[in-house]
Amino acid sequence: MFFTRTAPSRHVLFLALSAVHFSFYSTSSHAGIVINGTRVIYEQKEKSITVQLTNEGTEPVLAQSWIDDGDEQAPPQHIRVPFVLTPPINRVEPKKGQALRISYTGKALPQNKESVFWLNMLEIPSKAEGAGENLLQMAFRSRIKMFFRPSGLQGTASEAAASLRWSMEGSKVMVSNASAFHVSLVTVAIKGDNRKPTNGEMLTPGSVKQLTIAGAAAGKILAFEWVNDYGAIIVTESTIQSSSTL
Repeated sequence: MFFTRTAPSRHVLFLALSAVHFSFYSTSSHAGIVINGTRVIYEQKEKSITVQLTNEGTEPVLAQSWIDDGDEQAPPQHIRVPFVLTPPINRVEPKKGQALRISYTGKALPQNKESVFWLNMLEIPSKAEGAGENLLQMAFRSRIKMFFRPSGLQGTASEAAASLRWSMEGSKVMVSNASAFHVSLVTVAIKGDNRKPTNGEMLTPGSVKQLTIAGAAAGKILAFEWVNDYGAIIVTESTIQSSSTL
């Protein structure tokens, strides 16, 4: 069992080395090993790609890395994905880096849309010299999205976000992603409305999601934040249509 931290949140797992007991809670302050970036884009044309890890802490750490297909609770040894990641386990010295190499095995994946996987990194600090057998240590897990992008897809990821279609369905707002790309929404709100924005979610290719947005009505302009390929948050505006116009 692993704890999870999906950028930008971090979670801490305590494990008693003598008996391996687990407990979970959240924290936002920990300077250790990090994955450089908040997402990975794997273009099918590439033979392999690299992802950089950096140990920002003051002690060496052991890092275990793996890729999953959406089940964050699955043990790494039971996961079957069409990628090879090397090295799966490595020691990273303080203020140093480590490159992970990811290679696509060629196993069939949809060619008309992106597929999403998750890159995981479990960080276990080195045991202090002279520490007793019952020392309690903290292990941190990072988990970020990895998008496999087939060659020849129509359009771009940026165009996918701009082309989202928003419409009213009763009191709810329907958002439609007709593209072949994933769009990761951060927040959605009516432009100029000071009420709390709606938290976004990832829109998969060809999906339609229902959202509750304060003050929404046909004809109003909404502003939504989304994350581009480089991890930057972009703000885009769109007009809400009535359902009959779609």
